[in-house]
Amino acid sequence: MSIVNKLRCEYRENPIGIDCTQPRISWQIQSDTRSWLQAAYQIQISQDIEFKNLLWNSEKVLSNQSVHVEVHHLVVEKCKRYYYRVRVWSEQGEQTDWSEIAFWEMGLLQASDWQADWISTPTEQFPLETETCPLLRHTFQVKGHVQRARIYATSLGLYEMKLNGLSVGEQAFTPGWTSYKHRLQYQTYDVTDLLTSGGNAIGVMLGNGWYKGKLTGRGKKNMYGDRTAFLMQLHIQYEDGTEEIITSNSNWRAAESPVLMSEIYHGETYDARLEKINWSTATYEDADWFPVETLQHTKDMVVAQENEPVHKIEEISPIALITTPSGETVIDMGQNMVGWVRFTIQGRSGQEVTLEHAEVLDQEGNFYTDNLRNAKQTIRYILKGGAPEVYEPHFTFQGFRFVLLTGFGESIRLADFTGIVLHSDMERTGYFQCSDPLINQLQHNILWGQKGNFLDVPTDCPQRDERLGWTGDAQMFIRTSTFLMNVATFFSKWLHDLAADQLEDGGVPFVIPHVLSEKSHSSAAWGDAAVICPWVIYQCYGDKRILEQQYESMKAWVSYIRKQGNDEFLWNTGFHFGDWLGLDAKPDSYIGATDRDFIATAFYAYSVSLLAKTAKVLSKEADWELYTRLYAQIRHAFQQEFVTPSGKLSVPTQTANVLALMFDLLDGTAKERAAKKLLELLEESKFHLTTGFVGTPYLNLVLSQIGHTEAAYQLLFQQDYPSWLYQVTKGATTIWEHWDGIKEDGSFWSKDMNSFNHYAYGAIGEWLYRCVAGIDVDEEAPGYKHIQIKPQPGAGLTWVEAKLESMYGWIYAEWRQSSEHLMEIRISIPPNTTASVLLPNAKETHLRENGAALDQTTGISEMRQTETGVSLILGSGTYNFTY
Repeated sequence: MSIVNKLRCEYRENPIGIDCTQPRISWQIQSDTRSWLQAAYQIQISQDIEFKNLLWNSEKVLSNQSVHVEVHHLVVEKCKRYYYRVRVWSEQGEQTDWSEIAFWEMGLLQASDWQADWISTPTEQFPLETETCPLLRHTFQVKGHVQRARIYATSLGLYEMKLNGLSVGEQAFTPGWTSYKHRLQYQTYDVTDLLTSGGNAIGVMLGNGWYKGKLTGRGKKNMYGDRTAFLMQLHIQYEDGTEEIITSNSNWRAAESPVLMSEIYHGETYDARLEKINWSTATYEDADWFPVETLQHTKDMVVAQENEPVHKIEEISPIALITTPSGETVIDMGQNMVGWVRFTIQGRSGQEVTLEHAEVLDQEGNFYTDNLRNAKQTIRYILKGGAPEVYEPHFTFQGFRFVLLTGFGESIRLADFTGIVLHSDMERTGYFQCSDPLINQLQHNILWGQKGNFLDVPTDCPQRDERLGWTGDAQMFIRTSTFLMNVATFFSKWLHDLAADQLEDGGVPFVIPHVLSEKSHSSAAWGDAAVICPWVIYQCYGDKRILEQQYESMKAWVSYIRKQGNDEFLWNTGFHFGDWLGLDAKPDSYIGATDRDFIATAFYAYSVSLLAKTAKVLSKEADWELYTRLYAQIRHAFQQEFVTPSGKLSVPTQTANVLALMFDLLDGTAKERAAKKLLELLEESKFHLTTGFVGTPYLNLVLSQIGHTEAAYQLLFQQDYPSWLYQVTKGATTIWEHWDGIKEDGSFWSKDMNSFNHYAYGAIGEWLYRCVAGIDVDEEAPGYKHIQIKPQPGAGLTWVEAKLESMYGWIYAEWRQSSEHLMEIRISIPPNTTASVLLPNAKETHLRENGAALDQTTGISEMRQTETGVSLILGSGTYNFTY
């Protein structure tokens, strides 16, 4: 029996408040039948849950598509709910029952749908330079029985909202960080159950956030504006069919909150003595509050929430209370995390306590904050006194493992402190474990690096005075991130901001959203995120729309490069970060030894090759011909510039050879010599890497690609500096920015740039999934419609298990070296997909599946012996091979 399940609309389960007028529907199939393939589907959409009044019926569509099926010719209306259900037919002739009913709900679709006014605090009582977070409130009457109620809200700055004393939604840091001048997200909340008949009240607190708070290492303020503001509409539908809209307007009132200061980098100061009890309820007396002011600010840039919002994802209990050699009281969370600490305290009125946050202790075991640069990461709390008080911050987050406590007295209980982990609420989709505990810890560190740095934008680090969406870091790690979580909407939102902030000439800022100087743009490997990231999302999720949406941005970036310098086929001008933090750098330099023109031209070629593929996917034949030809010309120019007549690369570094091989820029003798040279360089370094941000993500992938996976394993298992496991042996629980962030003697690499939560080098995770476990996409059937399973066992591991939830369902790959002569491989392929499988070093005559010869097994449509093993084509199902 087969069923249709996990229905999704635009990647989400029953979303409310979307503004996509042609939503896409996806589903998975659950079936016990091997080789289950969909032959047809039917989708019905109704305005009622009983499906008595159909709005749209696809009828039976002969298609195997079950991911991103567009709803055509349905005219959607603002704020309306649409119910849908799906049934399918298999190639074997089976027809499923209708799926469970799912829905999506439209939000406000255009600026004219907003009847509300932007409201802000009066400047006479709240000067622009004030640090205090303001409160806003409004009372209103509910005049009957409520059938449905929705709030649509956004802000200039950050907001928290309450209705009748209860929190509205569970999101944090709303409305998120976007290119505010071009795009500002609003959120939709179901508040039906929060309304009461009669008097009601809405209360809001505003924070500076990214909008007007201090950003960048120079502490710039007011990057987007100098006033926080709020915009809201409450739509009430009564059971008698009438509707009412409550809006933000001049009737609202404002007052100061107990939050005296709240900044992303610096923390928060809270005076509990200033709390206004029940201020967000209708019974609260607000006669001493001030009238708000309305602002003439545009609503044209307001869009619905695109990515997954930030939530409190999990809680961590501290593992130790430490008294440092200098006499400080410090709690150890046991994990370098991102979020804040919730604590309970009881004391006298006016008593002040502080919590300072740090990632590491220094060489002597003392609290260490020098690597935070100007970021203070400090919470100050002033007690109101009396009963126990519980506090957690509002508009700030910290990156930390250790917390320095001041003012708490001597009787400190660990049970009074809880770490609250915050990040964008992306669905966990990937798991990897193996026989080596150090590799498992490395995988843990990669995951926590993603957790800590995927907080609404892909930040470089979460602790110092930076926390910016560096484009280079994002493109280096994006493929690894797709294995760990579903990042489709996360990166789609960020890429829309990239396109919005892209310069008129096609240049791409170093960070997105763009908050650095006008000259901070367009470095090779950083700006290439404009092309690489959309292509990865397409490959991993089968999402053609992201290519359509980003296509002009992708073209603009390539056009920008092409116009640089005097030779349109080489990129040898401008500033480039090069192989950032490469270990072969000159003394006192952050830039590795690999020639920057070499790197720039290599990435130029790579981006053009991906743009040509994108044009082909989008059926843009003229562009496909143009960029295919351009790629060949760049490739030729690269060889003329960087390959000697004898076939030797003129740049003799690990990174140079890696890039030339990874991007397929060499032919014949030159390709062979580059592969040989890379191995020679590794041997010279005793199989230690010298690569930086540019070369490291591709190093092990290239070694496996050229048939030297054993060398990749040697790199993986190194435990001395520099290596991935060196960090693990030093107690790391996240990925470091520098290979030697902590040196052998316990001293630090530097003060100015030494993050201990920096995900870029976590890109090794891609190789662990794609090569060690062997789970990979087929470029011609993206989104894991056709799966590649090619595990590559190596010395040091006796077993590996990995699983990945694709848009079609769970993919599973496990191999175990049971003995010197016996290999066991278990594979699971989801329904409506197929897989090409290579069983390494297998002999067809020795191969068994569930103990039986393969000619007695269903689900295997092709089998052939190769030089490297047995190649199979499998249908869906679970397979257990031994040989």
